[in-house]
Amino acid sequence: MNCPSCGTEVVADSIYCHQCGERVTSGTQPAEPSGAGSAPAVSPATQPAGLPGAVRTPRPANDDVEKELWVGRYSAKDMIGIWALDALVTIALAAAGFHFQQPVLWWAVLGAVVCMWGYPFVLLLYRRLSVRYRLTTQRFFHEQGILRHVTDRIEVIDMDDISSEQSILQRLVNVGRIRIASSDRSHPELVLNGIEDVRRVATMMDDARRAERMRRGLHIEAV
Repeated sequence: MNCPSCGTEVVADSIYCHQCGERVTSGTQPAEPSGAGSAPAVSPATQPAGLPGAVRTPRPANDDVEKELWVGRYSAKDMIGIWALDALVTIALAAAGFHFQQPVLWWAVLGAVVCMWGYPFVLLLYRRLSVRYRLTTQRFFHEQGILRHVTDRIEVIDMDDISSEQSILQRLVNVGRIRIASSDRSHPELVLNGIEDVRRVATMMDDARRAERMRRGLHIEAV
């Protein structure tokens, strides 16, 4: 084998000429055949930077999408105790009015009945207009107020304990109260009154809390 530049005979495997220093080979290497045992090609989109050969599992596109699970307001069924008491007192006053047959007494009975039924009605109207609840897969919203509207948010991942309470009368109409204990600074304990179908809603909140913690890779009871 001779150098193409100076014609000096060089060793066949040489890359440079020992006489003039010119390159005597092209330096190209034949491509290796891709046999059955060759490693599969990895797409740059799925190969993590700095980790040759490692493949990243694609994350679902809708994994971080926040979905609405439940929306609710204060239920009139929560005041069943007040309605029952007002009904009994109204019957008793009407019986007293029929018994004594006094015009003045009838006016007193009428005034008492209007006050007994008027106050709970106004209270119910206020609670219905001023309180609203909304649960998503990631957050819980508690809105209150009419003239001054305040919205509080609690991350479902921060909820530590969720419990429901019902009295005897509330169980008859399937309404109750939910207590949420969380690591939220504004509301370490939030009480939700007048929740209809309270057991189902409490279970839904707990399921959302567990799902979000598992999605974030946290222990179920970790704070």
